[in-house]
Amino acid sequence: MAACNHCFDACLNEEDVNMMKKCIRLDRECADICGYLEGALSRHSPVVKEIAEACAKICEACAEACRQHAHDHCQRCADACAKCAEACRQVA
Repeated sequence: MAACNHCFDACLNEEDVNMMKKCIRLDRECADICGYLEGALSRHSPVVKEIAEACAKICEACAEACRQHAHDHCQRCADACAKCAEACRQVA
């Protein structure tokens, strides 16, 4: 979640923000679903597995989008999202 929020903010400061649209959008979605999963885990939600599955898919999509850019913040975000997707699969 933190890596996505950092990447989102850094992407908005890049020279060609238009090129970063997909990355920015997925950063937001990924950060939001990660936060939601964190809350679901703390509440012992009965649908935590389903939320974790969705989180894994969104994390993978975000990692893929971030890997398309050479910026350090995008590469760090891609690595964090790949690790998060793996952790979400273990929960699911």
